[in-house]
Amino acid sequence: MPSLHDATRGRVLFGGDYNPEQWPEEVWADDVRLMKEAGVNSVTVGVFSWAAIEPRPGQREFGWLDRLLDLMAASGIGVVLATPTSSPPPWMGALHPETLPRTEDGTIVNYGSRQHFCPSSPVYRRYAAALTEDLAARYADHPALTVWHINNEYCTHCWCDETAAHFRRWLASRYTTLDALNDAWGTAFWSQRYDGWGEILPPRRAQYMRNPAQELDFKRFTSDALMECYVAERDIVARHTPHIPVTTNFMPLWSGQDAWAWAEEEDIVSVDVYPDPTDPAGGQYNAMLADMTRSQARGPWMLMEQAAGPVNWRGVNHPKPEGLNRLWSLQSVARGADALCYFQWRQSRQGAEKFHSGMLSHAGEHGRTFREVKRIGAELALIGAEVSGTEVPAEVAVLHDWDAWWSSTQAGRPSSLVSYTELIQAWHRGLWESGIGTEFARPEADLSAYRMVLVPQLQLLADAAVDNLVAYVRGGGTLVCGFFTGVADVDDRIRPGGMDGRLRELFGIRTVHEWWPLDADATVECDGFRGTLWSEELEPDRSAETVAVYRGGELDGLPAVLRKGTAWYVSTLPEPEALRGLLGRAAAGAGVRPVLEGLPAGVEAVRRGGLLFLLNHGRSPAGVKLPGRYADLLTGAVTDGSVELERYGVAVLRDASA
Repeated sequence: MPSLHDATRGRVLFGGDYNPEQWPEEVWADDVRLMKEAGVNSVTVGVFSWAAIEPRPGQREFGWLDRLLDLMAASGIGVVLATPTSSPPPWMGALHPETLPRTEDGTIVNYGSRQHFCPSSPVYRRYAAALTEDLAARYADHPALTVWHINNEYCTHCWCDETAAHFRRWLASRYTTLDALNDAWGTAFWSQRYDGWGEILPPRRAQYMRNPAQELDFKRFTSDALMECYVAERDIVARHTPHIPVTTNFMPLWSGQDAWAWAEEEDIVSVDVYPDPTDPAGGQYNAMLADMTRSQARGPWMLMEQAAGPVNWRGVNHPKPEGLNRLWSLQSVARGADALCYFQWRQSRQGAEKFHSGMLSHAGEHGRTFREVKRIGAELALIGAEVSGTEVPAEVAVLHDWDAWWSSTQAGRPSSLVSYTELIQAWHRGLWESGIGTEFARPEADLSAYRMVLVPQLQLLADAAVDNLVAYVRGGGTLVCGFFTGVADVDDRIRPGGMDGRLRELFGIRTVHEWWPLDADATVECDGFRGTLWSEELEPDRSAETVAVYRGGELDGLPAVLRKGTAWYVSTLPEPEALRGLLGRAAAGAGVRPVLEGLPAGVEAVRRGGLLFLLNHGRSPAGVKLPGRYADLLTGAVTDGSVELERYGVAVLRDASA
């Protein structure tokens, strides 16, 4: 089975999306000159080129793409060749309006943008497969080809009649009988019982709140329907080129795809990452997505898209200050990226993304953006051979699950202020600020390799997942669990007692009397800290140790944090400093230590393979004490006992004590 290693060959891939069809061919030679100057060794081609390749149904125009791939091969630049199926040409929507998606209220989503296809449409699938077949047959033996990139950012949802029929087939496969479906969906409520498969529709616009179990299954189905499209194209290219790895790029924390399931179908796991340069937690967000993607990949991964400067889709699109692009790029490499790519190479002059930055911005080769890109390319050449293919150790796992996420978004829940993704980021931030190496894992995964496991929140937990957590703690692992976890089973049915009984026993909780969500600006006093967002009226049993109690209000004197052996339960969201301290205390008890002790605020340390990365996220220089003698691969300097990092500075250190 091919892998990212087959494409990197001991390097870090560096480049980005290249859209030469937007430019006259005489520009291509200049592009190659500047790519080589910047150290670019990989470009992604063809992502949005369907209309250029198939201007009319069945017609093929490969000549321009032949010339481009030949140019790349002659220049020593590898090609990540995309199937351009994310953006059908206008003729498809005009000739086959049934391929266009529909919204929940039946509105047709027209062509004129991108991702305008119904994933359940057999017509769309037929055209996509035919184009992929011809593309793979033509370029299977081309020397420039290094990776296949299927589609782009799968994110389409559809509620049309074709989708409804597909949804019914999916449900029949999952449940077999209508009685089983009615039981799983709880259709006795509000007289929703189904008497025939043909009665079932996607959860379209309704008079009032819709069935949450139906919505949960529709989210599962949509992820699977999109995956069917991916697998169909993947299988075509894999048949022609079984030695070439295949990927499709995830969007970060995108709820529409169960990335755990998708990652199992990819040779390379890739993601697009766009932290906000004005966000003080941007570096932590970048680190979290790197940890998540590395975990899905079970090793090195591909950063398919990032921005060299501003994006174009925020309300105010700020550029990156000098040095920040380099900092975040090398941070991704430190956390496992073996490919560092951008959207896009040359900034567009026309179209919806003409204000989205490129490696070569509107300022051209003399601009600050390109100057920094060249520096990154040169530094990747210095460190690539020592980092490519190496691992990033971690002794802590954060549990993350799409079913639980989907369940948490339903209407009618106790608090609409509780955001699953914000909770994940808050808990990961506590570890990141403490300098503790982290991975992500599914609740059912083998957790035995981790000293500590965190559950920020998993409202829905399957029986197997609950048993897995219990077994992990009984095996000596440390579990720290957030509020409102284990509330529902796999069908989103509330567990007796408001929390799974096995978990209540694990944490020493006799009764969950009530959930007490907090208003947006409200806090609750606890021993030594303030809680936010949520609180719970818990009655512990005699086996539990109360670590902290609520002070004042309706919950005065009741436990806020419980501990039973190595199992901790946190019934509120402590403010950031308090959460960091709590997680640090649990980590220390589990024998987990920071990568490097005594770091200044804002400085991150990551070990990858035999290297130590130091990254300064502060706007001021910072000095870091080192436990020995190190050589900096970026500068060639040897440091003994300390190193100075400039604003947004990076050092990549190899032990030189021998």
